[in-house]
Amino acid sequence: MVIAAPEPIRARFRGQKLAAMLNTAASLRVHSSWDVETTSTVVALRTLARRAHAMLREARELQKAIVAIIRKWRPDLLEEFGVGPIVAATVLCAWSHPGRIHSEAAFAMLAGVAPIPANSGQVTTRYRLNRYGDRQLNNALHTVVQSRIQYQPATRDYVARRTAEGKTSREIKRCLARYVARDLYRLLESSPPRA
Repeated sequence: MVIAAPEPIRARFRGQKLAAMLNTAASLRVHSSWDVETTSTVVALRTLARRAHAMLREARELQKAIVAIIRKWRPDLLEEFGVGPIVAATVLCAWSHPGRIHSEAAFAMLAGVAPIPANSGQVTTRYRLNRYGDRQLNNALHTVVQSRIQYQPATRDYVARRTAEGKTSREIKRCLARYVARDLYRLLESSPPRA
């Protein structure tokens, strides 16, 4: 809406990041000298920005509730590198309870991170990404992988080593997601939940 707004309104938002743009839009005031298009644009921007602020407040409250549930049920999950409250909640919803998923390979298949052979007849050591399974769980594992690649030195070293071996970025991320799935499954199955 800012891009399509009249120039005097657009000028107020230039150079601002999203949070500052929301604050600016929420505090816009309508002037009687404006034409109908400018007035309508300002009203729409202000309404949307205030709704976004309300939704952000609600999201923070819900995240606090999620953290409280996870800390009560499985606090050890939040101690894993890259696992935040949303990822932990997604993993716990997919895993459900001990014994539901019979092996770490089944958990990886559920998450869509199990390797699928992609043989061409000449090359027999290639695997491709799995497009099946629980997409929310897959997204959660992808988030952990991205976080570890960006912030964990051991994972960065692994990526550098595998890149030197000739692996592509997608192959490396597939391997890392499989490792994360294995670690989380073992953690969930081995340690007893706290009541």
